[in-house]
Amino acid sequence: MSGKHPSEMEAALTEKSPSKSPNTTVLTELTRHAAMKQIVMAVVANITIISSGMGIGFPSIAMIELTNSTSSVVLSESNATWFASITSIMCPFGGLLSGYLLDKVGRKKTLYFINSISIVSWAIMSFASRTDSTALFIQLIVARIIIGIAIGLSSTPASVYAAEVAHPNLRGRLTLLTAFCTAIGMLSIYTLGYLFKSDWRFVCAICGIFTVVSLLTVLPLPESPSWLVSKKRMIKAERCLKVVRAIKEDNHPEIRAELDALEDNIARFRSSQTKKSKIDQLKKPEVYKPLAIMCTFFFFQQFTGIFVIIVYAASFSIEAGVAIDPFLSAVFVGLTRVVTTVLMSFISDKFGRRPPALFSGFGMACCMFGLALCAIYPVKGTTLGWVPTVLLVAFIFTATLGFLTLPFSMNAEVYPTKIRGFASGLTIFFGYTMSFIIIKVYPSLVETIGNANVFIMFGCLSVLGIAFVYFFLPETKGRTLEEIENRFRGTGVPGKEVEMTTILKPTKMQNVSG
Repeated sequence: MSGKHPSEMEAALTEKSPSKSPNTTVLTELTRHAAMKQIVMAVVANITIISSGMGIGFPSIAMIELTNSTSSVVLSESNATWFASITSIMCPFGGLLSGYLLDKVGRKKTLYFINSISIVSWAIMSFASRTDSTALFIQLIVARIIIGIAIGLSSTPASVYAAEVAHPNLRGRLTLLTAFCTAIGMLSIYTLGYLFKSDWRFVCAICGIFTVVSLLTVLPLPESPSWLVSKKRMIKAERCLKVVRAIKEDNHPEIRAELDALEDNIARFRSSQTKKSKIDQLKKPEVYKPLAIMCTFFFFQQFTGIFVIIVYAASFSIEAGVAIDPFLSAVFVGLTRVVTTVLMSFISDKFGRRPPALFSGFGMACCMFGLALCAIYPVKGTTLGWVPTVLLVAFIFTATLGFLTLPFSMNAEVYPTKIRGFASGLTIFFGYTMSFIIIKVYPSLVETIGNANVFIMFGCLSVLGIAFVYFFLPETKGRTLEEIENRFRGTGVPGKEVEMTTILKPTKMQNVSG
């Protein structure tokens, strides 16, 4: 296929200037007002993700009480591991459903759905049985299945929405909002768990109330103009695009030019894909290459122990020899992730994706090998008793700089527009399948080979992750979505640069029609 496929949102921000090199893409200027609107829209869309972050971290604060409660019925050890891991079984299906919903009903209604089923999940756990262990287990499993679907669903829509409404100068930071809001959700649940150690049902009620508020905040959002154009709803697409671009005038030439460009690019893609199924599209290099890379990246994310620590934060702290209150240790883990995710938004824009990922793998390996030494030569009760705490916090810090956040943010960048929803969902399906495997087998691994060997295994896989990043992970910083696609297709020009106009300058946007 010879036609170009720029991102819908970038299509009309892009023009070829006759005075420029044919390898230079000139992006039109972004006004301060438009930038602020795009930031607010991305933030509101990502508030939905906070509830999913709470769902991910919930087993950490509930496991100890669920297995050792003196005031309520408890779960058996086997049932407790299912409670912790069942979410990860459902996340892959949520990821696949995400791709379908994104393409079928749009970005905004997908966010509605995520919030709605999350409310149901928190409500079930809030009123879970206090007297019947069998009923309690069934209620918790049903609720965790529902929240698992919501977590899988939430991994893509908000970042795709942000990528489609944002100017390329903003895109890198705004697609990282999903990771940031996930971190906020986990910090919130860890903090609530620390404050209400023996009443996880009350914590669930608080989470449910927050999710209702999240649903209400999504209502005013405009739908993605690119999705509306793909569905040939041009009147609404124009109305939403004017909101995104902060332009009030009717029949504005820049809005008209952008809509025409969006329509032309989607029509050109459709004409070349008329009889091709999703499976046929997966055979194209611009699809299967990023798919293979992202699935491998998610494999290393899961099997380096990141999600094990997130899900088992409190009990993991005990196994790692951390001397402080395990619930407080979980709060430190959550706080570290939040702070580092904020730093990551600036680091990613300045240094790109690869350098932080390389540093991340190196730091994770060092921390895991350090924890292994602490397991072999226990330091609890000695003058070095603080070391495991520092290593645990340092692991989360370095993981968040790369292996934890980048797979999710890059998942919204590397796929062609028309198949982005399906391919992103497929990638999330794989990633969460790996998550279920490691979370389910982790307790058995600890029992079978011991803490030290588990930590060594995570450290060795971190080293292999460094090699993967060095040889295979592409750099997407400063490149339009079109350029990323063309590079995978093999038509990208080495050394091609993107010339971006100054952002946040309160001057009128250039006319994209020239």
